Amino acid sequence: MALILALNRKLIRSHRRVAEGNFSLHGLLGFNLYGTTVGIVGTGRIGTALARILNGFGCRILAYDPEPNDACRDLGVRYVALDELLRAAKVVSLHCPLNSSTHYLINAEAIEKMPEGVMLINTGRGALVDTQAVIQGLKSGQIGYLGLDVYEQEEELFFEDRSFEIITDDVFQRLLTFPNVMITGHQGFFTRQALDAIAESVTTNLTQIARGQSPTDAIEAR
Repeated sequence: MALILALNRKLIRSHRRVAEGNFSLHGLLGFNLYGTTVGIVGTGRIGTALARILNGFGCRILAYDPEPNDACRDLGVRYVALDELLRAAKVVSLHCPLNSSTHYLINAEAIEKMPEGVMLINTGRGALVDTQAVIQGLKSGQIGYLGLDVYEQEEELFFEDRSFEIITDDVFQRLLTFPNVMITGHQGFFTRQALDAIAESVTTNLTQIARGQSPTDAIEAR
């Protein structure tokens, strides 16, 4: 939600202008979220939390998930086919796991289906989107806003201070040249409460395994 708001209302640019004593509104025009159609791809806990927030903004919410969530339906979320979601949503936010069926879920063909000037948000996994196709979408104007907290080659970049290094990833560097792109370093999870919950979950699961029990957070292979 922070990426949606910051991209829409040009918050980073606005802050920099004010720090320089520039209070011009030129180039800062946004759009009302109220009544805007937002598509959520993947409605697990995080996707459902986003739906709850968007519902408070008065958005029309579409969702795609092979396993629809009743909690989302209770919020008025309408489940549709992915193709319909991509064609209708002004904002598309990705919250699905990365597997063989979701790898490059957003590719050139998917981008072509989206409304011109669409806002694409990915806080799921980097390889949910074909970055080269996204760059072409940005260049053509098909993608009007891009917010990323993940990147498909992030293991070579993220979680380290590289400010004194030459970043040799040309694709990543190209993304940074667009004024309508915002990238954060996989920090969506990074709160005190989340870290406490992760630590508690790990210790609970390890204790259960040591006792010969099935861990609470076991994930079945698909």
